[in-house]
Amino acid sequence: MIESLIQLYTTDFVLYALAAGISLALVAGPLGSFIVWRRMSYFGDTLAHSALLGIAIGLLTNSNPQLSIIISCLFFAVLLTLLERRPGVSTDTLLGIIAHSSLAMGVVVLALSDSIRVNLEAYLFGAILTISSSELLWVVAIAAFISLILYLFWNDLLSATVHAEIAEIEGTNVRRLNLILVLLIALVVSVSMKIVGVLLITSLLIIPPAAARGLAQTPEQMAIKASCIGSLSIVTGLTVAFFLDVPVGPAIVVAASAIFLALYFYPGVHKV
Repeated sequence: MIESLIQLYTTDFVLYALAAGISLALVAGPLGSFIVWRRMSYFGDTLAHSALLGIAIGLLTNSNPQLSIIISCLFFAVLLTLLERRPGVSTDTLLGIIAHSSLAMGVVVLALSDSIRVNLEAYLFGAILTISSSELLWVVAIAAFISLILYLFWNDLLSATVHAEIAEIEGTNVRRLNLILVLLIALVVSVSMKIVGVLLITSLLIIPPAAARGLAQTPEQMAIKASCIGSLSIVTGLTVAFFLDVPVGPAIVVAASAIFLALYFYPGVHKV
């Protein structure tokens, strides 16, 4: 078994998958913590659905699918932020409308051309083992950028999350911070599709922070431990998928869920 593990983790395509997955997990931890604190889990689902439209447009126009996914996610993140400022429709209603409308538009665009042949299963459930060196660079670069922005704006984002009204009184531009946060989430979602797929992206954003919540005494501890749990889920999921011959994306989510349940029911963990 040990020899099999050594062989597994010395293979180039597995190392690429591991590097991409851990890079994503490191930034998904703190961003996912904000999603949990702000109760924005459905927001991630909405962006994941909109990413399918980006895929369709990229394939139809023969452009870079990864770039079109990023543009699509950023566009819908900004659109949702603008629509939230208009009275009359609740946020959860807007999320539902945008999620299903963008998903339907993506399917329609894919159906417009008979020449388009795409493996939707790879986008729905992820295909982390097929990540190329160029795609790995995309993931690492975006993860590094997100880490830098979080480092620069962490205290302000935390203040706007915990006490938005007080932050506004103190002169903090809460709207700008909210926009920064949703754009960062959009970037994570856009690069996560190859890791766990459209249907499972949100789980990677919310399960590790939810698991870390009972282990943390401060927001910073929760973010760091969420990143560690996410990274452990990536490694465990890859290993389990290798030995059981199951899809890697779902295996990663199952691993994260198992860690959450183990911590949730462990007597020594404080439930928050």
